[in-house]
Amino acid sequence: METDCTSDDKHVNDTRAAGGRPAPLPTGTRLLHIGPHKTGTTAIQGALFAAKDRMPERGVVFPATSRHPMQAVLAACARSGMMGDTTPTEQHWTRFVEQVRATGRSTSVISSEFFADAPDDETIERIVGQLGGERVHVLVTLRPLVRIMPSQWQQYVQNGLRMSYEEWLEHMLRKAPYEKPNPSFWRRHRHDRLVERWVRVVGADRVTVVVVDDRDRDGLMRTFEALLGLPDRLLQPVPDTANRSLTLAETEMLRNLNKEFRGNGLPDELYSRLVRHGAVMHMKNACSPTSRDVRISTPAWAAEAAAAIGAEMTGRIEAMGVRVIGDPGLLSAVPKPAHRPAQEAGQPEEEPRISPEVAAQALYGALAAVAAEPAGKARTVHGTPSKELVRVLGHRCLKRLRRR
Repeated sequence: METDCTSDDKHVNDTRAAGGRPAPLPTGTRLLHIGPHKTGTTAIQGALFAAKDRMPERGVVFPATSRHPMQAVLAACARSGMMGDTTPTEQHWTRFVEQVRATGRSTSVISSEFFADAPDDETIERIVGQLGGERVHVLVTLRPLVRIMPSQWQQYVQNGLRMSYEEWLEHMLRKAPYEKPNPSFWRRHRHDRLVERWVRVVGADRVTVVVVDDRDRDGLMRTFEALLGLPDRLLQPVPDTANRSLTLAETEMLRNLNKEFRGNGLPDELYSRLVRHGAVMHMKNACSPTSRDVRISTPAWAAEAAAAIGAEMTGRIEAMGVRVIGDPGLLSAVPKPAHRPAQEAGQPEEEPRISPEVAAQALYGALAAVAAEPAGKARTVHGTPSKELVRVLGHRCLKRLRRR
């Protein structure tokens, strides 16, 4: 989907140093990037982790042993992991806090979109207090809802959702209180309320909002460099095929598999191991989308509704007095319809079809996950070995694919 990005620059109220870069934060700041999801978080985390050994000579530390301290943050926010994954424990968070404290008086940067899931002020106060109290400066990255919604839907499908995109949009935009089937969506993406929750704890002077401009692919990295006082181009994109969004056909294949999975009462742990970490992960790594793949397209009514909500959120955020970097007008821009060659030629709209190669790679990923299971450790459902279960799953999946 292409967005009409024309907007009025008079709304931009960021503070800039010489050369047009945002002014850096004070030395010793603990920059806490809270996302939310689908706003460039994975790209930033990958770039920060790749530059981890070069930043300390510039006085900046990335206090994590992995790209994303997800388990620690889930524990801090009292959230379970993805469907079927092991539930994080308080020890994950305690160890991470120790890593942050070990940075001493250096400037440090912490990034996880799951901070946006903090359920209440008390949890936010605890997080901020343990990460440095008054040294903490909160960074929120925002993108237009119309860009976020298709990405978030396919991500929910990867966690077991069975609703079609149209049906999901109906629930999120037209069926109050808009909490089913995914109550986390508006917790994360009612951005004015998200900013407001963190402002209540740290104050408006310690919150920065960055509006991500999708036309400028490296813009977010340059903003992080400026805020952290790092030299230009130190942060570089890191390819991450495992984080790519699914095409419409891939998502529909997975959504139909989710129906079969739930309909047959199979356990969540099996879904996590064989489907998400097996079939889907291998499919993402082995197959790249092409220009012929049908992308997830948001209908006009939903795009207009999302833009209206974006305008409302923008007004409230600007009224809070937080620092805003970028053009808030992008958050309420109404997108242009996506252009499809088949439509321009007067042909009927192309049906999303998954290629035999993609289907084979997905099935192979599930089989490889079974093969990786240690010998003698077969898991059972009502006494049935997991190898037999994956055979049944594969058979049903292929049957469904043939019908499609």
